[in-house]
Amino acid sequence: MQRSLEQRMAIKFCVKLEKSAAETITMLKKAFGVDFWDRQIFRWHKAFAEGREHVNDENRAGRPSTSSSDHNVKRVRDLLNTDRRLSVRLISETLDITKTIVHEIVSESSGMRKVYAKLVPKVAEMPKNIQKAFDAWKTRWNRCVDAGGIHFESC
Repeated sequence: MQRSLEQRMAIKFCVKLEKSAAETITMLKKAFGVDFWDRQIFRWHKAFAEGREHVNDENRAGRPSTSSSDHNVKRVRDLLNTDRRLSVRLISETLDITKTIVHEIVSESSGMRKVYAKLVPKVAEMPKNIQKAFDAWKTRWNRCVDAGGIHFESC
């Protein structure tokens, strides 16, 4: 977003200097690289040449993205705290929020994931002491299997 605003300001500057669209493209590619389209430069150049002053995007029609607001995040968390076995569909129907937004809230905002039929907090990784004990057990298990079940270690 910041990068595109900088580019638009540069286009506006070139228009004020009475540079052509082709000259503007050459200058912007030299300054910013080739991370945007020529057609978009032409569009912005024309808009600034016709008198447009601001570089921000126009407001767009459509529903604003307010569904994953703090209020809805709290509602989903409260409902999950009462019963962690609820499905995304059921939460969606209960709270009258779309399934995609509920899924986003559950997986990203709440930091949870589905384990069997229960939503549980995500665990980044297994603690090292538990991982070490598990690896040792796995080694002993493999020795026992290889020995046909008659492998015992002394403590």
